[in-house]
Amino acid sequence: MPPMASTHQYIPDPRNDTILVWLDGRLTPRADAMVNVLDSGFMLGDGVWEGIRVHNGRLAFIDQHLRRLYEGAAAIDLDIGMPADQLTDALYETLEANGQADPEADQGVHIRLMVTRGRRSTPYQSPAVVVGDATIVIVPEFKAPKPEVLTRGLNLYTVATRRGRPDVQDPKLNSHSKLNCISACIQAEKAGADEALMLDPHGFVSTCNSTHFFIVTAPQGLNRAQEVWTSTGEYCMPGITRSNVIALCERHGVPVRQKNFSLTDVYAAAEAFVTGTFAGVAPVAEVDGRPMGGVSAAMTGTRPSGGRGPFTEQLQNWYLELIEADTG
Repeated sequence: MPPMASTHQYIPDPRNDTILVWLDGRLTPRADAMVNVLDSGFMLGDGVWEGIRVHNGRLAFIDQHLRRLYEGAAAIDLDIGMPADQLTDALYETLEANGQADPEADQGVHIRLMVTRGRRSTPYQSPAVVVGDATIVIVPEFKAPKPEVLTRGLNLYTVATRRGRPDVQDPKLNSHSKLNCISACIQAEKAGADEALMLDPHGFVSTCNSTHFFIVTAPQGLNRAQEVWTSTGEYCMPGITRSNVIALCERHGVPVRQKNFSLTDVYAAAEAFVTGTFAGVAPVAEVDGRPMGGVSAAMTGTRPSGGRGPFTEQLQNWYLELIEADTG
């Protein structure tokens, strides 16, 4: 079995050891960037965050990312303490300080922007014991996905952990509380897979533990063309790359459906891929040991090719063009 190739595998870069981290308005060496043990994020996972890709020295899809951040903060009644334009300035200040804003020197930069409710006076859940302002952290890293992630194809495993209902913990929140996704990730890794495929409470396919999942259906005669399917989105985070990929399909005349579908549909699919801010669009080679394209191959007496399918490769090219247009 090939080594695991999660979409978050990256090329190590020694420059990350000495980056400056933006912490509550101050640029601090990475080794010294620390939060208080009574911080809401450390104690309770009480906060929201964004992963932001830098391309050509510019923040990709920054308006969409900040909109999601502020919506998440509003949902949990968290006051970020600064408007979006000031936060954008802080992001670029951090890039400049680390030599990451130069388009000529851009070798793949990824930012983790984290906001917590701030320090508490005592270990307790209620925001009433919070003292002071929100904690804001910007961690910019030289971080490029490993090339094989975009070509080899991931091995997914359907885990027992389900995506929850919004009356338990709204899965649309990009919160610091990620134990359900961590549990799913552990189950997948113990099974020898790269990432977890998660179902919704009704047993329909929802999302992966850290990316969004799509299938490409096999054409079935002249009356049914190839289509792209993804979940309804009811039980997953509103992905920025997910929404951009849906828009790309529509723009290029590819039928795309946000709908309920089951593992039976997944096993019969011609191709599958996942989307996320870090790696963009990455192919899926197999799910639960079933290779993508296996049904069509069996019907024609051939072997499934595995790896990246032709539509996924085309979509990757469209997505790169979109990023160039957004950051150019």
